[in-house]
Amino acid sequence: MRKKHLIAAVLLVAPLIAQAQPAAADAVTIDIQDGTRYQKIDGFGVSTAFRRNELIKALPADKQQEILDLWFSKDKGAALSILRLGIGSRPEGVPYDQMVSIQPEDPGGPTAPPKYVWTGDDNSQVWMVKAARKYGVKRFFADAWSAPGYMKDNGDARNGGKLLPEWQQAYANYLIEYARFYRKEGIKLTELGFTNEPDWTASYESMRFTPEEAVAFVKVLGPLARAAGVNLVCCDSFGWNEAKAYSAAIEADPEARRWVKIHTGHAYASPVTSPLPTNRNTWMSEWGPGGSVWNEAWDDDSEQDGMTVAEAINDALTLGNTSAYIFWLGASAGATRAFIQVDTANQTYHVSKRLWAMAAYSRFIRPGAVRLGATSSDAGLKVSAFRNADGSKVIELLNTGTSALTWDKIKGHGRAKAYVTDENNAVAPIPLHGKSVTIAPRAITTIVLR
Repeated sequence: MRKKHLIAAVLLVAPLIAQAQPAAADAVTIDIQDGTRYQKIDGFGVSTAFRRNELIKALPADKQQEILDLWFSKDKGAALSILRLGIGSRPEGVPYDQMVSIQPEDPGGPTAPPKYVWTGDDNSQVWMVKAARKYGVKRFFADAWSAPGYMKDNGDARNGGKLLPEWQQAYANYLIEYARFYRKEGIKLTELGFTNEPDWTASYESMRFTPEEAVAFVKVLGPLARAAGVNLVCCDSFGWNEAKAYSAAIEADPEARRWVKIHTGHAYASPVTSPLPTNRNTWMSEWGPGGSVWNEAWDDDSEQDGMTVAEAINDALTLGNTSAYIFWLGASAGATRAFIQVDTANQTYHVSKRLWAMAAYSRFIRPGAVRLGATSSDAGLKVSAFRNADGSKVIELLNTGTSALTWDKIKGHGRAKAYVTDENNAVAPIPLHGKSVTIAPRAITTIVLR
């Protein structure tokens, strides 16, 4: 699956917007259970597939830097920690939006010597990975939407089709070679996936696997991935409930279970409402709202706004026990629902509140954090809590109601800080009154205790 530019002062340091305090906010009881531990957090990220980085590279250097800050900076942006890369499968010379393969032509059959092509660019993704590393990003998840067409029964990287049995080993070798090419650039890919939405036939790059077929291929690729030092990921199903069949099939096979380190699913066909049937870490590896317009709103009932994304993230973390959340696109052009709309004609970009919905979580909940137990006496207040590796505690308060609430028993140690993200604020500091905080309606209030 695939308002004007905010001025620098707003983007780089979101100001505190003075708001009138409600005459009488309802009190809420929140219980943070430090002794109750759930999943470990691997991080938050975006996809850079389908050559979207070419749009960013077409902007002036200062605009490029601003976008990078919005994605990766811990002070100015979302502090993202995972990039999902697209492994291309199309011939050379294809237009933008189609990813070129490292072996664009049939080498002469599945047992013929491979004829790989590497320019050090990889659809502009190498540039983005090197930029992300300067911010401390360490997780790079490379995922294949399809094998090249000559390896498939339909002869096309697009429109579904299946991997021919005689090409299984060559396709596995091909994926490992992709990781080796990145090593030559001084980059270690940490995760590797061989399929994207194997239960969905798309007009763009796509390839079908049943759960049983995915298990069989895992046994081919798994030993190679382990030897290459990369975590094997499966299976990026079209929906979260649909992903359960793939996880169950892997868990039922002792050999496949040995090789698959991370279980993944998307949230298009079905949202995240419960965990996948595995004890391995699970990632919500792709989702973005539908629609046909560019929307920057925080809360407009469009199902494309910031509140929609915030609720999706909350539910993935608390209902699905996911260890990572990867939004579909960090940036794109036209009527996109990406975080950022790139306008190459005017050499600028625009930012949606969707980005700040992610930032309210990703800036503070860092890789290595552990989710804690958390409950609220108000059904409209979605609460989650995390203990970071540095000992800091993060409490996320997503108020889906239309009234402000007051929590007057914040318990922690040392310094406490609070931030609000809503229609007028983008992770903006707000005051704490002793152990009390006002929780704005239709907003995310983030509390950090150190």
